[in-house]
Amino acid sequence: MLVVVCPGQGAQSPGMLSPWLELPTVAASIARASQTTGLDLVAHGTTSDADTIRDTAVAQPLLVASALASLRAVLDLDADAPLATAAAATVDLTAGHSVGELAAAVVAGVLTDEEALRLVAVRGAAMARAAAVTPTGMSAVLGGDPAEVLAALDAHGLVPANVNGAGQVVAAGTLDALAAFAAAPPARARVVALQVAGAFHTTHMAPAVDELRAAAATIAPGEPLVPLLTNADGTVAPSGARALELIVAQVANPVRWDQCQETMVALGVTGLLELAPGGVLTGLARRTLPGVETVAVKTPADLDAARDLLSRHGSPRGTEPSPATTQEQSS
Repeated sequence: MLVVVCPGQGAQSPGMLSPWLELPTVAASIARASQTTGLDLVAHGTTSDADTIRDTAVAQPLLVASALASLRAVLDLDADAPLATAAAATVDLTAGHSVGELAAAVVAGVLTDEEALRLVAVRGAAMARAAAVTPTGMSAVLGGDPAEVLAALDAHGLVPANVNGAGQVVAAGTLDALAAFAAAPPARARVVALQVAGAFHTTHMAPAVDELRAAAATIAPGEPLVPLLTNADGTVAPSGARALELIVAQVANPVRWDQCQETMVALGVTGLLELAPGGVLTGLARRTLPGVETVAVKTPADLDAARDLLSRHGSPRGTEPSPATTQEQSS
């Protein structure tokens, strides 16, 4: 059983699209994404420096466009072919971390490429504006007793914005609260400040939710052809409309990637393919999904390995969900 996962913010790196743009399909896909988002994603994926692509308004569209273009390359599709229809032939499940959930919604068939890219442009810009209101940030908390970590966050007025599994929680809140927490961390826990613009997935992002909800109201989501796990609680979204509601709400609510991975185990996932720019989610999977074979698509050199994983772990079928995921979807 194969799951396709899409990375979130922080996975981007300078020059990450340079080798990809040598592929005509990817070049065409990124060019279209640039037109849709109003950003020069070719430049941002090749020549922009780390500070430029750290900007939330740039990073988010760049990540979604890269994930979708890389899956088209894996499936050997041109820029016009329906992505979800092709994915549904072998992919059993999909999920995305934070902004990656918009790319996963395309894999599932809930959104088209253009719809997801229009939404991510709104999401990134709105979150950047919300982050500018109050000095906030995020820090990774590695290790420590989970209960003690959560209690310490609460005591400092911080929120566990991302619960990623493998002993990793991302704390979010004001910069003063994060500094106080880092000065007196829980026992056996290491705190690493993240280079992000604000406290994402917290109430600080409420204004961005309103903007994204208004944009989402113009879209009629499709019903999933591939079951889509939600960041809200790791369950399979019961409909396209509900999936889109949760994607919007997620901006100001925690990402429960730990629960997404628990569902992958429960459903019997045996292979995990992480789309470009891969690496972060496969790293988590190696620590939390024992026995699951992983492939991270980082450059075109990884395409053969990705296709091999698909052929061995995917479930060849039509566009109907597999029995296991259909049962989960109705529960």
